[in-house]
Amino acid sequence: MAGVVSIDQFKSQLGRPSLTSKYYLELAIPRNNGEFRSLLSKRGISLAATDQSNLNLYCSEASLPGSSLALIDIASDYTGVTERHAHRRVFDDRIDFTFYVDGNNYLVIKFFESWIDFISGAATSDQNAQENDTYHYRMNYVDDYACSGMKITKFESDTYTKTGNSLTYNFIKAFPIAINSMPVSYDSSQLLKCTVSMTYIRYTLTLTETLKNTKSTPPAASPVRKLEEELNLINQNSLGYNTAGGGTQFVDTDSASGFRPVDDGPLITARQALGLDPR
Repeated sequence: MAGVVSIDQFKSQLGRPSLTSKYYLELAIPRNNGEFRSLLSKRGISLAATDQSNLNLYCSEASLPGSSLALIDIASDYTGVTERHAHRRVFDDRIDFTFYVDGNNYLVIKFFESWIDFISGAATSDQNAQENDTYHYRMNYVDDYACSGMKITKFESDTYTKTGNSLTYNFIKAFPIAINSMPVSYDSSQLLKCTVSMTYIRYTLTLTETLKNTKSTPPAASPVRKLEEELNLINQNSLGYNTAGGGTQFVDTDSASGFRPVDDGPLITARQALGLDPR
């Protein structure tokens, strides 16, 4: 029966709505990473800690995966009654990720183009160059190019400072299947984005509980966390960026003030896209 609900009661029942902008992507590489890394090295890509974190940081849009149950109709057990029983769990066949494209190295485009080339066996031999008229290819085996360990973590702003939970989706045998076209024009400039579709066979969901007053911190490359820290520091100190919170890469301590903004690479692009860059 409907009744009068106070504001405090409504707030306590509603709880804390989750925000779509609080997430973190962790890309993985194929199990046969020796040959894959060799191909990346030939194309000027080194999956060092910086490149790996940059790939994670550039992800501007993602989707939390879903699944459904396949049903079978049973009409012969009871007269006039049709029952439906679940007989299989069906996972989504793909998931899309959108990345910012950096203007220094085009890392995202080169990385995923190289991954698809590795899947199709392209450019793996100097004698079989893609420019040759007689070029041909042989697809690699799925165990060589699929990766396990790609994750999406969904968290909230205060998950790591107050009582809260985070969800981690772990994808099994994932690999890219499509790179969407990226229009360019002489009209007003916009941020170039690359959308990649990936497939997987299934995912697992892990719930991580965070205790109150914990000192745990979110992933080091979390774009949301970095942007929030940078914005807080900008508001506190108009001279530049502080070194607190692991932000020394954005500070020149040799300057007179000790807080001179320097080129912070991909984070500038992310801040500008979100309207947070003060420059």
